[in-house]
Amino acid sequence: MSVTSAQGFVAAGIHAGVKDDAMLDLSLVATDDGCPVPAAGVFTANLMTAAPVTVSRAHLRVSADRSAAVILNAGNANAATGEQGCADAETMCDLTAAELGCDRHHVLVCSTGLIGIPLPIDRISAAIPTLVAARGTDGANAAEAIRTTDTHAKQATVRADGFVVGGMAKGAAMLAPNMATMLAVLTTDAVAEPEVLQQALRRGVADSFNALSVDGCTSTNDTVLLLASGRAGSVDVHDLTTAVVAACDDLAGQMAGDAEGATKVVRVTVTGAHSDDEAQRAARKVAESQLVKCSWYGQDPYWGRIASELGSAGVGFDQRLVSIAYGGVTVCHGGIEIEHDAAAVATYMARRSLEINCDLGLGAGRGSVLTNDLTHAYVDENMGTS
Repeated sequence: MSVTSAQGFVAAGIHAGVKDDAMLDLSLVATDDGCPVPAAGVFTANLMTAAPVTVSRAHLRVSADRSAAVILNAGNANAATGEQGCADAETMCDLTAAELGCDRHHVLVCSTGLIGIPLPIDRISAAIPTLVAARGTDGANAAEAIRTTDTHAKQATVRADGFVVGGMAKGAAMLAPNMATMLAVLTTDAVAEPEVLQQALRRGVADSFNALSVDGCTSTNDTVLLLASGRAGSVDVHDLTTAVVAACDDLAGQMAGDAEGATKVVRVTVTGAHSDDEAQRAARKVAESQLVKCSWYGQDPYWGRIASELGSAGVGFDQRLVSIAYGGVTVCHGGIEIEHDAAAVATYMARRSLEINCDLGLGAGRGSVLTNDLTHAYVDENMGTS
């Protein structure tokens, strides 16, 4: 179950010294023969863009969307590092390409960690030959080496009709579109040209990483990449898209469950909006409300906070038509509390996974956001940079 589940890919993860401890912090995903294959990428919408995002975008343009490898480091974001940051990202690509025997533009680069600190490029450069030499068909170390505050590695494999989509991701905070604070590398052995991969990846990201919010903060480094070896032959485009969507959804769910300090994974669904866009905006307003998130942590079904956020979301709203349900129990109908089984709701609120369903009663629009509660542990994790 990893990024190497698809035929034609190898991976590795080692300790390079980016992190002060002995944890793995340098990762590689590559084609097994070092040859470039069709690739696609979706990147952060944050205009404070990290150097590796800038470099990877440029390399995809120059290579006509073909890549042979992705090198990733954890522990340092290489963001807000100026021209030196871009030079360091290029160096990572150059050295990896030299070891693999491919063109420098066929290597993509990702970084994650603290912002505004120069990348320890000398340590990374010295470790790249060892990293490339360590590549194999077990992707576990590669997934482990991109963790920051994640408590565990995140991997996924989707086996479809005659082909596979595999992937790995990291992300536990600063999770908000576009995308979540995250890195993800996906691979498939299906035959697909870059434009098909790009469409499949955008569809996969839309309802997973772009429908995930932990704290409403968008990262400088968000990157999702998809490479296709073609080893399994031609496949139906719809089937490929479905498999990519499933892999992204699996990884996004793991990220929500591992969010810093989270005790709840919560899916907020809004129906009955004038449009899907309005429904999504309303769901996001609820999902990112600190008051609502605190009530989930306290296992308090305080539906009034949810109704208030819906009413301030800037979408079509009539409080006389609003309904809110926790799980399958409706607690508010027509904008007022109705009789319901309070004991059943209390039992439901004690669960790890919650479904909050809100109906605006105005139209057919539907939207959903995956999020979590807000806890003391989240504050503790984010009080400093150490």
